Amino acid sequence: MQYNPLGNTGMNVSVIGYGGAPLGGWYGDFHEEKGVQSVRDALVNGINYIDTSPWYGMGKSEMNIGRAIKNVPRQTFYIATKVGRYMKPNREAILDFSAEKTLQSVDDSLRYLGLDYVDIIQVHDNQHTDAIVNETLPALAKVRQAGKARFIGLTGYSLNAFRDIIERSTVKIDTILTFAHLTMHDTTLLGHLSYFKEKGVGVINASPFALGMLTPHGPQPWHTAPAPHIKENCRKAVDYCQSNGIDITKLALHYTLSHNAVPITVIGTSSPEEMKTNIGNACGSLTSVESETMEYVLEKFMRPLNNENWDNVNQSYTLR
Repeated sequence: MQYNPLGNTGMNVSVIGYGGAPLGGWYGDFHEEKGVQSVRDALVNGINYIDTSPWYGMGKSEMNIGRAIKNVPRQTFYIATKVGRYMKPNREAILDFSAEKTLQSVDDSLRYLGLDYVDIIQVHDNQHTDAIVNETLPALAKVRQAGKARFIGLTGYSLNAFRDIIERSTVKIDTILTFAHLTMHDTTLLGHLSYFKEKGVGVINASPFALGMLTPHGPQPWHTAPAPHIKENCRKAVDYCQSNGIDITKLALHYTLSHNAVPITVIGTSSPEEMKTNIGNACGSLTSVESETMEYVLEKFMRPLNNENWDNVNQSYTLR
């Protein structure tokens, strides 16, 4: 496993990280015990970074991860959770960036995880900039001062929104996490990396599979890509790979990691089998046939999209 420095945090993170969204049912039903075991397998095989959120299944992901890391030496892993986005029992989103809710949320997360502190506490949205700058971040500064978190981060889809918050915030931002912007169909993140480096902000990349579009299962109904042709081209790419006996997730992960542009890429995982595949794909290389297939897929289906994405679409969706 390769390790890289994450910005100015002093953290040396594994090149792939464990994404806890599936352990909250984010990508459909899963076997809970297998999910817990997948976290343990990740740690045993050198992955040292775990990402989760109370939004993932009303804290279910945090609770499952808490079970997995119980009795694991704290110094052997880094963990990040979030504030600001929560879920109602009917699966609707609750967005609450108030200072009061933020402080309560951190305490709830620590209780679910069974920890005294997290390494990074992140804002789970970057669209509601006024509330985040005026309420959430000052509250997180208090969390950091109290020793409940070491660093403060932002998460979200819009890359320009990160810049807005970083420029306006009086609270030091240590990291950002963005998703689906360094994939086979969209490499927009590459154009923003110099800015984040200049600001001393570590970059965490997530979802090299474009929230399921570059997988045989395809995207969930809640996927917010508005243009049908984006999903259509990704589906054609998946079908082409399957017809040739090629695993597109291997191609997608290899493509993302081959840029050597970010210190870590977080991948959502819900079973030991998926964990084993992800580690093998991250640490292995492509065969000549796989390389030829990837180049064909890029040229035929991905490059015609010209980095088109859904940056301007409101992400406050409801799960169905």
